[in-house]
Amino acid sequence: MVSAIDSEKFRTLIDINARLNSSYTDFRSLLKTIVESAARLVGAEAASLALFDAPTNALRFEIALGPRGAELQGKSVPSSEGIVGWVFQNSRPIIVNDAAHDARFSPLVSKEISYSTNSILAVPLKVKDRTEGVIELINKTSHGLFVGDDLEWVELFAVQASIAFDNAKQYERTEHELTYLQHKVQEKQGWHPLIFSSRVMQERLDLVKRVAPSDASVLILGESGVGKELIAEQLHLNSRRNKKPFIRVNCAALPENLLESELFGHVKGAFTDAISNREGRFEAADGGTIFLDEIAELPLKLQSKLLRVIQQKTFERIGSNETIKADVRIVAATNRDIEKLVQNQEFRSDLYYRLNVLPIQIPPLRERLEDIPTLAEYFLTKYARETNRGILHFSDSAMECMLSYSWPGNIRELENAVERAVLIARGTTITTDDLMIGAKPATGSERFNGKELKEAIILFKSNYIRAALEQNRWNQTETARHLKIQRTYLSRLIKELNILQSKE
Repeated sequence: MVSAIDSEKFRTLIDINARLNSSYTDFRSLLKTIVESAARLVGAEAASLALFDAPTNALRFEIALGPRGAELQGKSVPSSEGIVGWVFQNSRPIIVNDAAHDARFSPLVSKEISYSTNSILAVPLKVKDRTEGVIELINKTSHGLFVGDDLEWVELFAVQASIAFDNAKQYERTEHELTYLQHKVQEKQGWHPLIFSSRVMQERLDLVKRVAPSDASVLILGESGVGKELIAEQLHLNSRRNKKPFIRVNCAALPENLLESELFGHVKGAFTDAISNREGRFEAADGGTIFLDEIAELPLKLQSKLLRVIQQKTFERIGSNETIKADVRIVAATNRDIEKLVQNQEFRSDLYYRLNVLPIQIPPLRERLEDIPTLAEYFLTKYARETNRGILHFSDSAMECMLSYSWPGNIRELENAVERAVLIARGTTITTDDLMIGAKPATGSERFNGKELKEAIILFKSNYIRAALEQNRWNQTETARHLKIQRTYLSRLIKELNILQSKE
């Protein structure tokens, strides 16, 4: 006859299995579910999952829950050390109800995180006769001891957990490979994937799709590294010109005499090194789009020639009087305050107004925090694949560090940080130290452990903006200036995040 306790355990196990099967498409979420479920099954005060990392021959606590879970998570121990090491090495479950007097117990981690370990129940997580790690449960919440019945239930659970673990690994591996190959195809065709999750970037992409069918000039504004060239690509790809060339020119990369030849071409004998006729970029772009990056660096002499191209769609090669027609859409970009350059007469006002028919402002990365995890994961997959590092993950503290950093170099800096971290990381998890961005989580910000990513981002934004408001005595104009964002955008964030001034 099945006891009421056993019936409750069966129902709990069925519920847990349902949760495992619904989590396998998100590997990190699955690991957390495994640990939470094991603790729930036997009423453990703390629980962890340590996975084996072959390159370092260590067990790393990927997920840790309980009173000191945040301190334990991310730590590694030699694969032969402690109770968790014994279970891994022997691939056998164990109960130790007097840990302090067990010869296999290592008190180092407990001392380091200031947590008293009395009783331990640990089982191996095995996939196809290969031990991947160890599920470890610490101290009964009832202050009792683990018993054989607890071990049997956790072993039964571990069988289902290992199946879900294997499915999740296979799914993740396949998904990463498909994503990598799709992006490689795009790159071979000369395009870059536009990666984002934020609403503000979705709004920019929607705007791009609305203006793309037009032939009007577009001026893309934003700090260095925000992805202006990617927006220019999207303008071309969504236009009727997408079967024609997309030509890129960096106006700051060449001296004036070479830049003029690069843009408009030259005829043989036009200058010393002109040994033959040469087609310029405008001719090459006929019927398509030309992207003039760093347009603010264009010399004044060439600005007048470019203005004529926009107005009349004609130009002459250097050294020739023959007029050439070119049906080209111009997309320009700059990271400088071009309006100020116009005021200082460093940039022609008539050219500015012709370029600025359809302006698109790309916000810096610090104003679109939702994009940081998405971009970081994309770069992680890309460089892990290119360096044959296998599948890597960010630790919670590393993700918190990235969300807390201001990224003055924007996406380009984020990509460099992730690439560097992939190269120097010792295990399968990217840590805060691996990122080497010199940023600590903002003072006073709440920790994000145990929260879903979207919730963590909202929490960070709320605390970050509140701290800035308090620093500026809740003056929104000063706060917006301090954060380098528009005041209207700040007001919208305050409303969306329900940030209220404390009445003290």
